[in-house]
Amino acid sequence: MNTKQTITVNEPAIRSSPLDTPLTLTPVDWNNKRLFTLFWPLIAEQLLVVMIGIVDMVMVSSVGEHAVSGISLVETINFLIITAFNAIATGGSVVASQYIGRKDDKNACSSARQLVYIGVIISLILMIFTLIARRFMIRAIFGNIADDVMQAADIYFVFIALSYPFLALYTACAAMFRCMGNSKVPMRTVIFLNIFNIAGNALLIYGLKLGVAGAAISTFAGRILTAAILIYLLVKDKTRLINLCGITKIKFDGSMIKRILNIGIPSSLESSMFQIGKILVTRIFTAFGTAAIAANAVGATINSLAFMPGSGYGMGLLIIVGQCIGAGDYLAAKKYTKKIMFLSYLTYLFINVNIIIFMNPIIGIFNLSQEAHNMCVMFLRVHCITSTLFWCPSFVIPNALKAAGDARYVMIVAGCTMWLVRVCLAYFLAYVIGLGPVAVYLAMGADFLSRGILFMKRWLSNKWIEKKVI
Repeated sequence: MNTKQTITVNEPAIRSSPLDTPLTLTPVDWNNKRLFTLFWPLIAEQLLVVMIGIVDMVMVSSVGEHAVSGISLVETINFLIITAFNAIATGGSVVASQYIGRKDDKNACSSARQLVYIGVIISLILMIFTLIARRFMIRAIFGNIADDVMQAADIYFVFIALSYPFLALYTACAAMFRCMGNSKVPMRTVIFLNIFNIAGNALLIYGLKLGVAGAAISTFAGRILTAAILIYLLVKDKTRLINLCGITKIKFDGSMIKRILNIGIPSSLESSMFQIGKILVTRIFTAFGTAAIAANAVGATINSLAFMPGSGYGMGLLIIVGQCIGAGDYLAAKKYTKKIMFLSYLTYLFINVNIIIFMNPIIGIFNLSQEAHNMCVMFLRVHCITSTLFWCPSFVIPNALKAAGDARYVMIVAGCTMWLVRVCLAYFLAYVIGLGPVAVYLAMGADFLSRGILFMKRWLSNKWIEKKVI
């Protein structure tokens, strides 16, 4: 037995924590240049993804309010389904990142292939279910809606459901590029998708007068193309750290699938519970009139754009911490988590200070009534303060925990705080205390605070070190 092997065998007897262990693998080095190269395309990609849905609604507005309403309803449900793909991709990202950190390229590629297989199977099940139950889903969530709105929603939903397998392929492949530290390829693909979507909408909605169907077909075709581009890039180049060579020789690896789903399923449940809770809380606005609904719609749009940089930081942290843990470098995992949290806070502070300064001109773009405008100002002030203080610990730190394999803890905390804090407190403050619609934003801030405390406590306790993914 050589010297290195002897040290590795004897280490457990003399150490109390992995943090005390000398590295046995090459240390993970994410210098400032590498961090910048990873994060700016991630942030840009998140912003561009949000723009796709906004562009569809703006361009279809010429057809009528029923078209905008129909697309809006479908997108609300669609976001729930997309979270399932993203959650499974999270599981694949954690597994692949840890193998990359361990310098095990063979298993990193194997995890990528298994992620693609899982994503396609789940997407086909969701596609079939949605095509059969789409009208029931719309009425179950939104109640009775006008016939023209239902017709528009039905048409849009058919094409969007058919695109699920291609969306799942894109999500899985984009996750693998990010695991390799190459976030520029997914960003460029989303830029192409935006350009294609705008051109397709112009041709099909304005040129061929296809209305809602035109917007849906354009999105459907765009998802097919972007999935094909990423699959082609990962199959053709065998020299990539992660590639999909041999993807057509389908072979399921039960142990690898289990590793992915051990992260993916809790992440999916967490995201689904979160989105369902948001829908239930949003229904409060309907009780306070059109002005409250419009004010929240504008506030939510502004907030969704503000959230995107934080989402990019979270996705990057998942990859970085995963690689550190795969290499056994727990000290580096803690160091990079602190650094990215600091960057997240700085970015969020900058964004929210500018929203507060330029709030009136920004809201003015949406031509709200004075009552709705004033409500929106109140909503955004509450949100800017609470999110600046509490959003980063509640939504960035969980990605570090997931990267370590602590996804079940994240799921339990997120589910409990969403339902016991945000949902219950929102209804209590709105109806029992009588604070009105601003109660939703106050409850949201309380949710951020409670989540953040529990996640930070978990991270500082080092219990995530005990988890094992690979």
